[in-house]
Amino acid sequence: MLEKTRQTVSFIQEKFNITPEVGIILGTGLGGLVNEIEIQHTIDYEEIPNFPVSTVEGHHGRLIFGKLGGKNIIAMQGRFHFYEGYPISEVTFPVRVMKYLGVKTLLVSNASGGVNPDFEIGDLMIIDDHINLIPNPLIGVHNNDFGARFPDMSEPYDKILIARAQDIVKKHHIKTQIGCYVATTGPTFETPKEYQYFRIIGGDTVGMSTTPEIIVARQMGIPCFAISIITDLGVPGKIVEVTHEEVQKVAAKAETKMTLIMRELISQL
Repeated sequence: MLEKTRQTVSFIQEKFNITPEVGIILGTGLGGLVNEIEIQHTIDYEEIPNFPVSTVEGHHGRLIFGKLGGKNIIAMQGRFHFYEGYPISEVTFPVRVMKYLGVKTLLVSNASGGVNPDFEIGDLMIIDDHINLIPNPLIGVHNNDFGARFPDMSEPYDKILIARAQDIVKKHHIKTQIGCYVATTGPTFETPKEYQYFRIIGGDTVGMSTTPEIIVARQMGIPCFAISIITDLGVPGKIVEVTHEEVQKVAAKAETKMTLIMRELISQL
């Protein structure tokens, strides 16, 4: 994995000669943030050595280099998921590449289902903790160059970044929740009893991504911030049939608010 990471980093550096400070991973229906980026370079995943290819609708599948909030950024317009059949080490491979390119902060977004009865469709939730039910990306042969074998996860999401984001949403009067994200493998949406279970164990939302990326980032010493758009509800009495297309539509409607938060947060780094 280390050799593959170095190969990919060398390819990108030789092609673009850029050192990003901030990494951004954009989830389902949230790729519109790229419209705010002063784009300098783009490259499709299929052109990058050792990169998987995103197979999910709503995930365009390209790396974007440019400026946002006055900072050099690298953005993944589309991520990889365990349910696509990739080994979990490949799902998180781009995070390792980001670290070796120079990224010092990681911002992540996703679409998720709310299991907290106080949540509404279209709400934004700042993630302050998670429960990972996807295979851990650190399982397997360990390489000290990537960080500790047993990384501490007492603060998976950076408290300073969370506090700054809360100041931003307060200033702009954006309704925002804060809570715990539960990550499952998918690709099925949840049953009513599964929604109930995720709420019982401490979850506020449930989705199919994010936590493996955060685990790898924290192993490598990258501070993280993550935000969910609540696209459906897993609350008794509010559970309805859910489709991927509907999730995309709801995410797109709330994207403007998420974009504002991300842009201003980056400008404060």
